[in-house]
Amino acid sequence: MICNQHFIGSDVKSFQNFQDAKVLITGITGFKGSWLALTLLSLGVKVYGIALQPTEKSSLFYLCNLDEKCTVFYEDIRNDASVSSLILTISPDFIFHLAAQALVPSSISDPLYTWSTNVIGSANVLNSLRTLNSPCACVVITSDKCYMNNEWIWGYREIDKLGGSDPYSASKASAELVFSSFFETYFINHSLISISSARAGNVIGGGDWSPDRLIPDCIKHWRNGTTLLLRSPHSTRPWQHVLEPITGYMQLALSLHSNHLLSGESFNFGPNPSENTSVVEVVNLLSTYLAGSLKYEVDNPLNIKESSLLSLDASKAKSLLDWSPALTCPDAILWTAEWYQSFYDYPSNINSLTTHQISKFFN
Repeated sequence: MICNQHFIGSDVKSFQNFQDAKVLITGITGFKGSWLALTLLSLGVKVYGIALQPTEKSSLFYLCNLDEKCTVFYEDIRNDASVSSLILTISPDFIFHLAAQALVPSSISDPLYTWSTNVIGSANVLNSLRTLNSPCACVVITSDKCYMNNEWIWGYREIDKLGGSDPYSASKASAELVFSSFFETYFINHSLISISSARAGNVIGGGDWSPDRLIPDCIKHWRNGTTLLLRSPHSTRPWQHVLEPITGYMQLALSLHSNHLLSGESFNFGPNPSENTSVVEVVNLLSTYLAGSLKYEVDNPLNIKESSLLSLDASKAKSLLDWSPALTCPDAILWTAEWYQSFYDYPSNINSLTTHQISKFFN
């Protein structure tokens, strides 16, 4: 069920302002990057990308032929010379910086790669804007994990303390510091460049195959008929469909482009507090929407300390950007289940289904 129809309808009209623009997405080959590219393409936008080349043919990037629909440069975001050269050559009107190492277990096994990608990669993108001589609005996407988690029941606000007890969370907090330092040093009075950061909650949706993430792990065990080992089943998270933060990022970029006073600001994008759902509730809901059973047991094989409570306060985005979440948590899980069920039942139709979900979200 889609709510807040007025917002969604007016949002489609405002997004038409992207049509004549050049939009660059770093991390375009990833899960969120691919959904963002598809959403922009549905509006007729010219999309460019900088990213590592996907290794799996089942990636959403390949499934939806984004390598043919977008101009993509396969470069490591940590290579400052390449990043700077490409951004100056493309001269984009908008940049969405999503390139990152986004997994907590991977950050623990390889912290240096996580730090260099998430911190130095962000610095490389922002540093390249210093020599760009054309207007550009840049949205730096970090994570809700950038906040120092105090296990309190209310949502974190953009003014709350940053921090992190694992390399991934700490690197995202550090990326926020990189963002704010570049703004204060180089862009606070810049007439052409506007930058902002965006922090989203736990994102779900079709086409995510990342290991050690709840939904992809559920899908793997569902298909194999094996038992999922569930970490922290009663932990609550701000689950939301991927299209929620993506439209938030887009709304922020357009607002940033037209209102320079938003430059240097950070914004949360998350569900309404009543939609925060526990891990086990998500698994049970997903199981009801999939054909066949999904078995699980409680375990913590990696001995990873995870927070039990995490919530975002998105009041600032609602007030200043006129953004609001559109889907309930059960709806987001239903759409996700429909995507994976279709992927296995009708694989040749997955491109059409994905674009249909984007259209359905807006209409």
